[in-house]
Amino acid sequence: MSRVEPETDASVWTGVTDVVGQVWDAATTSVAPPEPAVVLAMGAVASSIVLVTPVWHVARHVVTIAHEGAHALAALLTGRQLSGIRLHSDTSGLTVSAGRPRGFGMILTAFMGYVGPGLVGLGAAALLRQGYAVGLLWLLVLLLGLVLLQIRNWFGLWSVLVSGAALVGVSWWAPPDVQSAVAYAVTWFLLLGAVRPVLELQVQRSRGLGSSSDADILARLTHLPGLLWVGVFLVVTLGAAALGAWWIVGPAT
Repeated sequence: MSRVEPETDASVWTGVTDVVGQVWDAATTSVAPPEPAVVLAMGAVASSIVLVTPVWHVARHVVTIAHEGAHALAALLTGRQLSGIRLHSDTSGLTVSAGRPRGFGMILTAFMGYVGPGLVGLGAAALLRQGYAVGLLWLLVLLLGLVLLQIRNWFGLWSVLVSGAALVGVSWWAPPDVQSAVAYAVTWFLLLGAVRPVLELQVQRSRGLGSSSDADILARLTHLPGLLWVGVFLVVTLGAAALGAWWIVGPAT
C-alpha cells in the first residue's frame, strides 16, 4: 500500500486548477489591438487563402467545421435530437438530427449551415473590438471541443483535433503579438471564407449537382425557390463580412 497517491492526486489537481486559472486569466484580460498594418496584413493573408484555390481546398475544412457546427447548434436550440456530425476529406460534411421532418426547427437547422461561419466570424470580430484576442482563441478551442463530442468518423476526428491543437499551441505558447495576429487572421478567414462556399453552391446547382444542398432542402420545406435561399445566404454572409470588417478596422467606441 502506497501513501504517496493522495499527495500525487492533490498535486495533479493543483496543476489542473493552475492551468485552468491561467487560461481564464488570459482569456478574460483585454489586450491592446495590434498595429493597423498588422490587422490589414492578416486580412490580406486570409483573402489569399480564400482566393488561391489549392490553398482554399485545404483551409475550407475549417469552414466546414463551422458550417456543420452551426447546423448542430440550430438543431439543439430547436429541440431536435442531434445524432452526430461527419466531416469528409472532400470538404463536405453531414449533420444528422432527429425530429419533425418539417416546421421551424428543420428550416432553421437547414438554414444555419451556410451562414454559420460568417456569423461566427462576426462574433469573433465583436470580441476583437473589445480587446479579447486571446479570449477568442480559447473560446474557439472550447467550441471545437464541443464539436468533437459529436464527431462520428475518423477524418472528422482528425480534422477537429488538428484545428484544436493548432489553436491551443498558439494560445498557450505563442507570444502575445503572435496570438493577437492569429486571432485577427482567423476572424478575417471566417468572415471572408463564409462567402465562397455560397458561390460554389450556386455553381454546383447550375450544373444540376445540388439537389440535396441546404438551399434545395429549404426550397422543399418552404416552397420558395432554392435560388432565393442562395441569395439569402449570400446577403447574410456578405453583410457579416462587411460589418465584421468595419468592427475590425473601424475606430473603437
